[in-house]
Amino acid sequence: MKTGELIDEVTSLPVEERARVVDTLLRSLNAPESAIDAVWLEVAQRRLAELRQGHATAIPGEAVFERIRQQYNK
Repeated sequence: MKTGELIDEVTSLPVEERARVVDTLLRSLNAPESAIDAVWLEVAQRRLAELRQGHATAIPGEAVFERIRQQYNK
């Protein structure tokens, strides 16, 4: 199968399946490092617990991007 044919076939898949194909292809380019992934998982779980316990306050993404725009558009 030629690359163009493969792309045509993949783009006709439902979005969930296309996402799975993309994830698989990206992982084949950059193999995950389990030690790093484990550390990030711990960080994510800790931050989620902090949010749920009220020890941290979430900031909407748009507010974060607006702060960045203001900072760099000076």
